[in-house]
Amino acid sequence: MRALLRFEKAVRGTAIAQVQKLQWEAWSGRSDGQVCERTARSFATQTFNHRDTADNNAKIPFDFTEENYEKVAEILSYYPPNYERSACIPLLDLAQQQNKGWLTLSAMNKVAEILGVAEIRVYEVATFYSMFNRSKVGKYHVMICGTTPCMLRGARDIEDALSKHLG
Repeated sequence: MRALLRFEKAVRGTAIAQVQKLQWEAWSGRSDGQVCERTARSFATQTFNHRDTADNNAKIPFDFTEENYEKVAEILSYYPPNYERSACIPLLDLAQQQNKGWLTLSAMNKVAEILGVAEIRVYEVATFYSMFNRSKVGKYHVMICGTTPCMLRGARDIEDALSKHLG
């Protein structure tokens, strides 16, 4: 509560850097500015760099099913020919649905091939949006809001309770 009051005071009239520092303190529960394991883990839900594994590398073939190729054609028909790259998000979503809830490197490469863009352009989209899973997920995928307002309203307590309950 004290951190929340300090945050509210800071917002009323101090520099942005001071507000950000107070946000960090309120969020992390630390005033020394050090990143602890708990807070570092919470900044990202996934890693943003690729490491080849047995089930996720460029050598594993991925291709859309015939049914999904029809959906690809339908999705692409919504965009003018010079803006087909705008279909990246819907195509990645389709690839993720076909691939049991996660995107492999091969699936992203296939989307890049269909759109006629560099592979890195598709990787950028897939790593930017948290709705795309770059690694396998379980039957239930639970995400907890990690923004400053959520932290101030008790998201950390919810995370702790879930961790204790789920193990």
